Amino acid sequence: MDGTGGPGTQRRGRRIMMTDGEVDAFLREQRTCRVATVSPDGRPHVGALWFAWDGTSLWLYSITRSRRWSDLRKDPRISVVVDAGEEYGELRGVELSGTAVFVGEAPRTGEPCPELTEVERIFPRKNFGIERMPHDGRHAWIRLTPDSVVSWDFGKL
Repeated sequence: MDGTGGPGTQRRGRRIMMTDGEVDAFLREQRTCRVATVSPDGRPHVGALWFAWDGTSLWLYSITRSRRWSDLRKDPRISVVVDAGEEYGELRGVELSGTAVFVGEAPRTGEPCPELTEVERIFPRKNFGIERMPHDGRHAWIRLTPDSVVSWDFGKL
């Protein structure tokens, strides 16, 4: 195999790509992601954040006075990377890109919002080990339903 992607060969990217089921399981088990935004002057910004995955969308509970929040209000393009592994053969991850959508009140105080019922069940269990979503009046929800998903698992090499 020459790795060029020509006839009769398979590109390395396809060899290490996760299946949809593997992506789903990986996103459900990981806690931390890196969120990339673009500021109005074109400067990129990347920051770490905990997240929840509902099988379709990635949910971010962001501080509403953060640069991330401000950037996304002006330009909703977003890219998020979730990755894991230390040794080369353990490296795996997912990059999700698309448009940020703000859901619920900002900041979130816990007003009834059917769209947030499932994520507010998943997020506190996964990240805090508690059953009810705490609302501190500083955070609010951003949903990313990705237009693009790229994955890798070097263990497949």
